Amino acid sequence: MSNMSQHDRAKRIRPAATLALVRDGETGLEVLLLQRTWQAAFLPGYHVFPGGAVDAGDADLRALVEGRDDGETSQVLSLDEGGVDYMIAALRECLEEAGILLARDAEGALPTGRHPVLAEGREALRREQTSFGALCEHHGLRLPLDRLAHLGRWVTPPGPPRRFDTHFFVALAPPGQGVVPDGSEIIDHAWISVAHALQAHRRGEMALSYPTLRTLRLIGDFPTAEALLRHGHANPPTPRPGRPWPAQRQGEACQVEPDAPAYAEVRRLDPNRHATASAEIVPGRAVTLAPGVIRVSAPNPGAMTGPGTNSYLLGDGREHLVIDPGPEDPGHLERLLALADGHISHVLVTHTHIDHSPGAAWLKARTGARLVGLPPPVGAGQDAAFVPDYRPRNGERIATAAGTLKVLHTPGHASNHLCYLLESQRLLFSGDQVMQGSTVVINPPDGDMAAYITALSALGEEDFDTIAPGHGFLIGEAHGAIDFLITHRLAREHKVRLALSRHGPASLETLTRLAYDDVPEAKQGLATRSALAHLLKLEAEERAVQSESGWASGEALSSLVY
Repeated sequence: MSNMSQHDRAKRIRPAATLALVRDGETGLEVLLLQRTWQAAFLPGYHVFPGGAVDAGDADLRALVEGRDDGETSQVLSLDEGGVDYMIAALRECLEEAGILLARDAEGALPTGRHPVLAEGREALRREQTSFGALCEHHGLRLPLDRLAHLGRWVTPPGPPRRFDTHFFVALAPPGQGVVPDGSEIIDHAWISVAHALQAHRRGEMALSYPTLRTLRLIGDFPTAEALLRHGHANPPTPRPGRPWPAQRQGEACQVEPDAPAYAEVRRLDPNRHATASAEIVPGRAVTLAPGVIRVSAPNPGAMTGPGTNSYLLGDGREHLVIDPGPEDPGHLERLLALADGHISHVLVTHTHIDHSPGAAWLKARTGARLVGLPPPVGAGQDAAFVPDYRPRNGERIATAAGTLKVLHTPGHASNHLCYLLESQRLLFSGDQVMQGSTVVINPPDGDMAAYITALSALGEEDFDTIAPGHGFLIGEAHGAIDFLITHRLAREHKVRLALSRHGPASLETLTRLAYDDVPEAKQGLATRSALAHLLKLEAEERAVQSESGWASGEALSSLVY
């Protein structure tokens, strides 16, 4: 008998497989997305690729596969063995959910039209009246695994109650087979171009999870199905980092797990695994992140600032500039001056919240540095004393000794928020636009949820691979982090919309408790501000209305589909 508790079983990472079916449409490459039922415990209402967990019985079908053996497939998937089981699971799930089967009969033909395996056979499989193996044997079908190409792998990060280790495959949709959603797990489908899917996602009309977004972006790089499959067969994806990385913490050697906050940073700073990078943020410590780029964290840790505000010093021995000097803390600012040998020509701020910009005036008084940024808006928590000498424009480039910085106006968290992209290093200084391990607060009236999501989407079009945030360590898989933030916000917005439709008119406080039922009581105050930001966005889109009775939906519950 197993000693694994129910909690441990819930936390166990389950092997899973997903199959992206593609075809060449009239306007270019199209991909099949299935919409999950709103009653699903996992990703309700989301559009996904066909797929699901690997079953123990999938291994029994190894005798029915052709085109690849388990040794070859496992090598491609970076597994010791069992690689074909993932492909078999992907084909089985595609039949169950979408009514499409990639299989060959004795003459090498694919099932078409109303082939019994696609109709009665599929229904018997869904009702568990037969197995996938028995179904294939009864109809004399074999599984051509050489039609599938491997696109990547995604392991659910720690935290969610359900975690999956999922391999993503791609295949050309078989001609002559129509998509028939099963009507229980899957309620709708769409053949759609990647560009249209991403646009629908950004508008909040199609919910897509981060792994789906990442795969769509890869697919979207190719003009035709043939080009995509040729790439997939010839270029197996790089295995996801799965082993701990050696580092230092409090002067002693340690191992940093792949999902730990410091992982991307210690890998970047110590690629040869010499345990020289630090896995902790210490106020005042100078950390060289790239040639001519140093981070120094201010001693202002807290619930809203994490380990402290990060100040970045860019330059060389002759000239330096500072991004986000932080609060007016003399010790922190003296440290920046010392590292710059007293030569600071410019101070750039991402925004004027009091944990980011007050040190700018202090540095200007000591060095004569020019202050660069946008004026503070009216409101609490703003550094009203900040007066910029220069107001940069969106898209403008600023020359520095460390390379060219591209200015990106990113309103949402604050109306005057800027990000700075060091193009030569593909390094984005994100201020509070993207934070590590924390949701960015969107606090109306200056905070604007619609502007925030739009700015995140625009950032996703820029060329960078690492984010240097205003608080915390470097963030790797930068575009994935942005996709995750957009997905998180739109998923929360949908909960707000459902609460409106089912319980409105209702007060802001009531809607917050319903839409943020997973947020601890201690954080309900902040959740209320975020809920208001979502409601104001929905009001501007005519999907919510406010009256003396409270907030109500501007749309019917039946219309809440993506």
